Amino acid sequence: MKLNGLSKNEHIYLQIADHIEQQILGQVLKIGDKLPSVRILSKEHGVSVSTILQSYYHLESKGFIESRPQSGYYVRYNPSRFPGKVQKSNPQLTVKHKDVETMIGEVYDDFSMKGHLRFSLSVPSPELLPLARLNKSMLHALRNLPGNGTSYEQVQGNEMLRRQIARSTLNWGGQVSAEDLVTTSGCMNAISFCLMAVAKPGDMIAVESPVYFGVLRFAQSIGLKLLELPTDPDTGVDPSDLKKALEQHPIKACFFVTNFSNPLGYCMPDEKKQEMVRLLAHYGVPLIEDDLYGDIYFGKKRPLSCKSFDEEGLVLWCSSISKSLAPGYRVGWVAPGKFMEQIKRQKLYHGITSATAQQAAIGDFLATGRYEHHLRKLRQTLYSNSLHYKRAIGEYFPEGVKSSDPKGGFIIWVELDRKIDTYQLYQEAMLHKISIAPGAMFSLQDRYQNCMRLSYGMPWTPEVDKALKKLGGLVKEMM
Repeated sequence: MKLNGLSKNEHIYLQIADHIEQQILGQVLKIGDKLPSVRILSKEHGVSVSTILQSYYHLESKGFIESRPQSGYYVRYNPSRFPGKVQKSNPQLTVKHKDVETMIGEVYDDFSMKGHLRFSLSVPSPELLPLARLNKSMLHALRNLPGNGTSYEQVQGNEMLRRQIARSTLNWGGQVSAEDLVTTSGCMNAISFCLMAVAKPGDMIAVESPVYFGVLRFAQSIGLKLLELPTDPDTGVDPSDLKKALEQHPIKACFFVTNFSNPLGYCMPDEKKQEMVRLLAHYGVPLIEDDLYGDIYFGKKRPLSCKSFDEEGLVLWCSSISKSLAPGYRVGWVAPGKFMEQIKRQKLYHGITSATAQQAAIGDFLATGRYEHHLRKLRQTLYSNSLHYKRAIGEYFPEGVKSSDPKGGFIIWVELDRKIDTYQLYQEAMLHKISIAPGAMFSLQDRYQNCMRLSYGMPWTPEVDKALKKLGGLVKEMM
């Protein structure tokens, strides 16, 4: 297990842990195998015993290994106990509308209930956020802003914040400047402006399926028709399926969550993103890209966005810090390409400007470099959580359960036996103070009643494990 060429840019204990993790994932080391003793491994790597212990503690926290008193460390990760993978969705390629307002409203109302485990809530738990440092940035902003933050910002948004966002796009090959961005009140606000900018009542937009219910709800409210496309749980919408839809339907725009989508969790491969952008450029169809989860990746580097390949200005790139840093600050943005004037006009008509203090506080936080440090810790925690959830679902739920295999974000999509109605499961679970998001919320067609979305954006605790066990037990009772 000798590891050569340790990088000085990363903690050695993490590199050792990652090497062991890859051996476990590749089943070189299998469940029940005993790991080398701490002293033996420290000699092999030429590092201290405490460094090896840190590596083992790190792997233990992620559920890969376990400590047995007076015996040592053993592999506990068992992919054979994980649920199977969900299949590519197959919605009808017609425009159907189903009223999901009541269900969405009910689940939303439950967000504020105290004492509930909210698997339905797609935001990170406050325990995972750098609250003290955020407070410092807010105080700094209030001290330095004109009128202590009571004055209006310019319509396009806080300049320092836009500069910091533009700088961050270098991580995925973006060529976005501060002048290319407009700040918004969260990502959904950015998406709303985009939909109103590129489509009018009666127009059709193409979306993945299942798709985030907020988009369904808003699109319906402004009179748009939605065409749901087949979506692979690993790679998203296939360009060939989109091409067929463009040939058969008068599609005015597309909406896709390209990186770690909500709710499937897929990440569209970079080559498919490039192919998608070229296809839409050929047809002159704009793409509203929701890249809200792109920074929360579990791999070695951030995936690219479709905006990386945009040469015609047809990609309207939307994002926010709502899922990674400060949900309640409602700070989002859009790089709208050739639709800049339309977006600025929509913002002026509907809100004039964004909240002054929050924008400045996030700009300050990003400028200090604290965001990347926070993200590194958040990614590790969420990746560990995703493994815990998959293990618990495979262990506690009935045989035949399937789930997505997220490579980022904090959403997992679960597919149950067709006999199960997850809206009924939601009502039963609420009696036990457990909230889920029923699958029917994520389509305007009569689909996904046997599916649900769960969030693993909270610390893994015995209480969470117990709640998943209870949820699995309720499913077994319903069968």
